[in-house]
Amino acid sequence: MHDDDLRVALERVGETFDFGEYEIEAYLAVLEHGRLSATEIAERTDIPQPRVYDTVRSLAEHGFVELQESRPMKVLAVDPEEAFGGVRSSLDDLVSGLEQRYTAPARDAEAVTLIKSPATIERYLREIVESAEYELLLSLTPDLLAEFESALRAKREAGVTIELLVSPTAEVPDADAYEYTDVATTVRSRRGVTTPVAAVADGQFSLYATREALHGGEERYGVVFNRSELGFLVSGFVSTVLWASGETLAVTPERELPRRYASLRRCVEELQALSGPLRASVEGRDVLTGEPRDVSGEVVDTTLNDEESIAAFTVETDDGPVRVGGRVAALEDVEAHEIEIERA
Repeated sequence: MHDDDLRVALERVGETFDFGEYEIEAYLAVLEHGRLSATEIAERTDIPQPRVYDTVRSLAEHGFVELQESRPMKVLAVDPEEAFGGVRSSLDDLVSGLEQRYTAPARDAEAVTLIKSPATIERYLREIVESAEYELLLSLTPDLLAEFESALRAKREAGVTIELLVSPTAEVPDADAYEYTDVATTVRSRRGVTTPVAAVADGQFSLYATREALHGGEERYGVVFNRSELGFLVSGFVSTVLWASGETLAVTPERELPRRYASLRRCVEELQALSGPLRASVEGRDVLTGEPRDVSGEVVDTTLNDEESIAAFTVETDDGPVRVGGRVAALEDVEAHEIEIERA
């Protein structure tokens, strides 16, 4: 669509939906009753009697109602399918033309993005879910779970490990009434109604948003870490503060090896539950130099405290034992970014 045509289409759509408060009240009243006089409209709405005639004539000009010039004048409802049919067609053409002009913004350019729009928060949530290759950590409301159910099912079928926290508990479907293992590996519920919305894909691409941000409340903000190592901030908060205070709803039966992890805590938890000799391959960086460092070898020791805030494991390499920690590790030898565990 040519630039001039796009401008005309945008202007036409804007004029069509230029409803003021009186137009909205009058239109809904007529739709509900089918046929009303000007006096009846004034009685059923807050529109002053002198303004009713101008209001309904404006609606008639746009084809939303029909005026029957009698004494008294009658206002007849027009089937919305008919009234909005042309608008729908215009919108389809307009959206098609705008899509041709659309250039996707380079969102990866900024490591941190502040967002306030509910629609933008949900769009980033979807991007994070769809980007996950092997691990996904989520804190969602029941409504968001329903919205993203099909996407989560697809990720589970693709082999992505999903830890899902749903809150508040009072609104969460019972485990007997919902097949949680179809959408997540492990599911917990949390009581607090102020539990934030969060998502982390593969330990990097992450989002944190207040619950109110989804409903236009005062605390309306969210933060996105665009495939940045700062994603561990969200991951660490969800894992140690939110996840630890939830109650388990469902757990997937034992999964096959090999398994990939971005979360060291979850890796160590599962290492302690597995039997037999295990081998770890770790991509990360040296704690002392900050340079990239990959290590591999048999897992010979694990550490996980009761609060699950301290986690580490040791691998026996050709150069001796190497202690592996999580993001911003200081006491260990290697800061792990991605871990693969398989049978030795």
